[in-house]
Amino acid sequence: MPNVTEPASGRREQRRRRHQLLSREQLLDAAEEIFGRKGYHDTTLKEVAELAEFSVGSVYSFFDNKDDLFRQIFLRRGEEFMPDLRAVLADEHGTPVERLHRLIEFQVRWFRDHPHFGRLYLRHPDRDMDPVIESNYQEAMHLEAELIRSGQADGTFRSGDPEALARLFSGLMGAFQALDPAVVSDEPHPDERFSLAELHDLVEATLTVGSGRG
Repeated sequence: MPNVTEPASGRREQRRRRHQLLSREQLLDAAEEIFGRKGYHDTTLKEVAELAEFSVGSVYSFFDNKDDLFRQIFLRRGEEFMPDLRAVLADEHGTPVERLHRLIEFQVRWFRDHPHFGRLYLRHPDRDMDPVIESNYQEAMHLEAELIRSGQADGTFRSGDPEALARLFSGLMGAFQALDPAVVSDEPHPDERFSLAELHDLVEATLTVGSGRG
């Protein structure tokens, strides 16, 4: 229920800010889709504006240029992804292997829920020129390494540098996402080249003791 004592000018300002936020989100959604489909260099701000049903001038009212728009896509998704990742890895219920499988499920589901960003990330994985994006990546690797350390401590996971193993895990996840039709395909019923169940088996076999040359 609105605050009847709030001045009309204050309510107008709130509506204006909500409208601006919605417009900015629409532009980011449109940019994420086109950048994900065409890549950075082949995307124009005119295409982004047209998909979002805005003028090109409106894009510049929210973003400095194309590079700023591209960067803001990564920052927005990082602000969504990182708290969820922290929550998943902070949950110490279950064994390290069970926690590892929850992490797999989370990452696969998150990229399936954001397929346009998934395509964009696969096209441009090296956004480390931005300190915030680089910091998010380093934190993710550190958190995943801590999970690996916990498995090494109880004898579940193979020995080795946990940070290196975390990067290996990240590479396996990226390879799966590049094959995941829910992320990379627009076909209604695309063929699945490597299933989620197979991914679970592969990751467990890679990281746990008693598999391969572990």
